[in-house]
Amino acid sequence: MWSDMIGNTVGLIALALGWRRSIWTWPAQFLSGVILVAAYASAQLSGGVGKQLLVIGVALWGWRQWTRGRQQAQDGSIAIRFATWKERGVLLAGTAVGTLAVGALFSAVPDLSWNPWPDAYIFVGTLAAMVAQARGLVEFWFAWLLVDVVGVPLAFSSGLAFSGLVYVVYLALVLWGMRDWWLRSRAAASQPVMEGAPA
Repeated sequence: MWSDMIGNTVGLIALALGWRRSIWTWPAQFLSGVILVAAYASAQLSGGVGKQLLVIGVALWGWRQWTRGRQQAQDGSIAIRFATWKERGVLLAGTAVGTLAVGALFSAVPDLSWNPWPDAYIFVGTLAAMVAQARGLVEFWFAWLLVDVVGVPLAFSSGLAFSGLVYVVYLALVLWGMRDWWLRSRAAASQPVMEGAPA
């Protein structure tokens, strides 16, 4: 379907904008979700519609987080950092519990997903990545990487060649973005505190 192709392409653009730390990553993710809602609705896939509505909600929240102005770097872009161990633990625990809950729901209601557990893992992992991105955490790239590890083979094995190709491009962008955010975070952390400036 054209709507599916366009929605996934806009999703790729959103990820590229996230790598550039552009505020436009969130409107792009919102638009991608809206287009995919239309795609799933026309295909009468209520589970897909519900998942994309949650993605749209997180995109709006992330957009608000980045426009609040509290995470701005000196160059006017979004400030990024590594998560604390507590934040990492919360993300991991939330992803694990969420995957179990969503997987159980998908298994109990087969109409929501044709492949419950991998689908739940990808869905909850995507939400976790978006939440980490909204907070400017480098770990958001690792979350995307873990999603792609399952998403790429699942898409190709299911005969969804275009979706598989999208995940492959996602993987390339993730690796590139991860390297860029990692280096920027290390550089920011190693900068000496200016004399007289608050530590």
